[in-house]
Amino acid sequence: MKLDWNNIDTVLLDMDGTILDRHFDDHFWLEHVPKRYAAKHRLPLDEAKDLLYKRFRSQENTLNWTDLDYWTEQLGLDIPLLKQEVDHLIAVHPFVVEFLLFLKRHEKRIYLVTNAHGKTLALKLNKTRIGPYFTGIVSAHELGIPKEDVAFWPALQKRIPYHPESTLLGEDSETNLSTAATYGIRYLIYVSRFSSTVTPRASERFASIHYFSQLIPQDGEMALTL
Repeated sequence: MKLDWNNIDTVLLDMDGTILDRHFDDHFWLEHVPKRYAAKHRLPLDEAKDLLYKRFRSQENTLNWTDLDYWTEQLGLDIPLLKQEVDHLIAVHPFVVEFLLFLKRHEKRIYLVTNAHGKTLALKLNKTRIGPYFTGIVSAHELGIPKEDVAFWPALQKRIPYHPESTLLGEDSETNLSTAATYGIRYLIYVSRFSSTVTPRASERFASIHYFSQLIPQDGEMALTL
């Protein structure tokens, strides 16, 4: 893909796995919550994991998937409080800040666009202090539609000014990139290194990067090929 920054005026960035290390989320939902659930109900950890993983999967591609209030009610655990117990794992991916500074220097509009629940957003923005880099921040919970639904993108366009043909979207979800492609967003970037604990694998459908430094042109040039 030819990426010419002269043709891009808006950048939409996902949060978890894209600009933040998804290790925190994976550890929290796959290890920490089952551990606390097992202790509360006096279950073997493996049994708790099997039970919870099935419940989690049943809500994939819905807003419930990331709704902390929903899971607090469903599991009888204070999910926001449990997140604070492991918030030391919240981390910004390498080169993200450098990329955001590059965008600001070239006067691009930068929006954080995430499925994350408001309470998750508050925790992570407070921990990372990256909020001021963005022109605006939009949670799918505000729109009532997850990014997995193609209807999300026109709803987002009513909330923030962007033209699909001059917009770049960075995501660690091929599903979300696919719905954005259906709506006509032109520049689609898959972040393959979504967690510091996994081996990156490039997408077979979308231009892929390990780090956002790969999108920063060198020597003053504004175009690059991915």
